[in-house]
Amino acid sequence: MHLKEHIIKYIAMVSAVAMFFCACEDSYKRVGDEAALQVYPQGIASDFTLTYTETQKELNTQDSSASRVIAILKSPLSEDYDNLKFPFRTFPSGLQVDYYDEQGLKSTIVADSAIIYSRTNLIDLRGNVVLETHDGKRLETPQLYWDRSSEWIFTQDRFTFSNPEEGTVLNGIGMDFNRDFSYFKAHKTGGEMLVKEEEL
Repeated sequence: MHLKEHIIKYIAMVSAVAMFFCACEDSYKRVGDEAALQVYPQGIASDFTLTYTETQKELNTQDSSASRVIAILKSPLSEDYDNLKFPFRTFPSGLQVDYYDEQGLKSTIVADSAIIYSRTNLIDLRGNVVLETHDGKRLETPQLYWDRSSEWIFTQDRFTFSNPEEGTVLNGIGMDFNRDFSYFKAHKTGGEMLVKEEEL
């Protein structure tokens, strides 16, 4: 009789523990970093090159008009996230952008990494960004944005802009300008200018 009671108690205890574990549910609501979903690229490309071209006129199905190259993007690695709700493409190992004006003159931007937001046509260039125009102007900054839709380039970071034609070096914080530097606005500046003395 004594052994029978122990067996019944043992079975009751095991059943209660089993019901306790089965009834347990993780109701903890995860927020912040814990709630972040793992996102993976839909494609990865090595030695990536992308050429943007435009035609001089609208084509129909019978036309074979010539087009001109407006930009070439090159990177050792490209990760494609264009399948997301807000599509983008990353270049974690660096990006070089060669862009051409209407006369075919090339200017170049290089950066340690970059993100292209497909829907907004915005390029976010980061880390040791250097822009060199075909006529020798040079801009250096930690981060630079290029809005391809409006052909407008801007930064909110520190920058150094040198113009060998005018002999100027401009330092400041925050700058925006059009693609060929024919118009630009610097927000906070300081710098130096070489002034040539005229002979009497």
